[in-house]
Amino acid sequence: MMLISVILPLLMVLQILQSSFFLNFLTYGLSVAGLLIGFIGMVTMVRVERAKQKFKDQFK
Repeated sequence: MMLISVILPLLMVLQILQSSFFLNFLTYGLSVAGLLIGFIGMVTMVRVERAKQKFKDQFK
């Protein structure tokens, strides 16, 4: 999502794609959604790794 939200504005600036309100809104929405999904994924990974480490430390 983040990659597409970078490529689409680049194509609009190079005038390969015609800029429109819908395309601009779609690009912004993809950027925000990609950032949110990435952030949630990172938070989830950190929580899982901390839980694994805590479980390991219990049985030392």
